[in-house]
Amino acid sequence: MHRHTLLYTLLLQRLGIAAITLIVVSFVVFGATELLPGDVAQILLGQSATPEAVAGLRAAMGLDQPALIRFLHWWGGLLHGDMGISYANDMPVADLMGGRLVNSLKLAAVATCVSVPVALILGISAAMWRGSLYDRAVSSLTITVISVPEFMVATVAVLVFAVWLRWLPALSFANEVNGLWQMLRVFAMPVIALGFVVSAQMIRMTRAAVIETLNTPYAEMALLKGASRRRIVLGHALPNALGPIANAMALSLSYLIGGVIIVETIFNYPGLAKLMVDAVSTRDLPLIQSCAMIFCLSHLLLLTAADLVAILSNPRLRH
Repeated sequence: MHRHTLLYTLLLQRLGIAAITLIVVSFVVFGATELLPGDVAQILLGQSATPEAVAGLRAAMGLDQPALIRFLHWWGGLLHGDMGISYANDMPVADLMGGRLVNSLKLAAVATCVSVPVALILGISAAMWRGSLYDRAVSSLTITVISVPEFMVATVAVLVFAVWLRWLPALSFANEVNGLWQMLRVFAMPVIALGFVVSAQMIRMTRAAVIETLNTPYAEMALLKGASRRRIVLGHALPNALGPIANAMALSLSYLIGGVIIVETIFNYPGLAKLMVDAVSTRDLPLIQSCAMIFCLSHLLLLTAADLVAILSNPRLRH
């Protein structure tokens, strides 16, 4: 009973920390947008606008109010599902973000479906034959890929597949998907750029989790009794390493959030990140803030999921 109480306490603590972190992040996001140079009203009206017109637009948009009042109004709107009105487009922010969010989710889903199986196969097989030439090759490759940022991978992919080989388009447009072949052409380049780094992180964490389980006494005893390494890994180590592996997957997928912003910009992919980058150029504060909060919330959810999986997979708390 004590262990179950401790488990529930830890779960509630993680959820509470996530909620507090989200509030702190909202302060940071709002404050960061306030520090953007330039007057929003002046940018929207142009340099030829009179001071009276600029002051009138600032009053109409509520920019003449204190920052704290505007923050509370924005936060209250978020709690009610109201993200505000876009300054540049004069449309609800939710309507502008709807289709773009779907495109970003598609890209993240395809990248996940490609990177997770590859990472699991390479990570588990490297742990199965640890110390071998294959293991050293996989480890060297993952370290090399981790050291290379997403924009470098994307640039090299454009040079190789779009410029030299001319197999794939340098830009990706989600509205061109009319079949399997079109889907492969649209998502190939962004998925290559995203999947490389995410898979490398996941391979290292998966390999470490399986090796840690192989070093347990029961796995060593099974090896001494003559069981094959493959049987030990697949029959004993892998089931007990599912918790750490799931934790590694959640942590690795959190890198998708930052990578998506870079990749969508490079490939001109019409996703949420590209929308946020375009909004920065027009100082569209409600749109910037809403997009940033979506990315922060996604990142926070993945990290919280990783913490919850780590807690639930702890055998000392389950039994």
